[in-house]
Amino acid sequence: MGGSHAELFLVLPGGALGGMARYALSEWIGRRCGAFPYGTLVVNGSGAFAIGIAAALPWWLLSPGHEAFAHGFLMHGFLGGYTTVSTFSLQTLYLMQHGASRSAFANILLSGTLCITAAFAGAALARLI
Repeated sequence: MGGSHAELFLVLPGGALGGMARYALSEWIGRRCGAFPYGTLVVNGSGAFAIGIAAALPWWLLSPGHEAFAHGFLMHGFLGGYTTVSTFSLQTLYLMQHGASRSAFANILLSGTLCITAAFAGAALARLI
């Protein structure tokens, strides 16, 4: 997805609102459901579902302004701020849809492994400080 200047300036407010929505929903669910991260699970699942819908809608049929809104504010901004797993899910979906199943599964394996390993490494480093 190429970006325009209009899209770039729409990312900020979308990201801010998405981050606020993620925090509010995750905290609300967390207070009601206990220690397991159900809030994060709901946010990640709903974000992935929403970006799938947004990516499949024919925004270009409306007008150039709507396409910039869809990509800048909604997909990169709001949903990117709401959950980065939505972007990961969309990129993996694109790989699968374009016949690159091996790359899609490599993305899943590498992203999961890298992120968990990085979290452990960051926590270990923080304990040394």
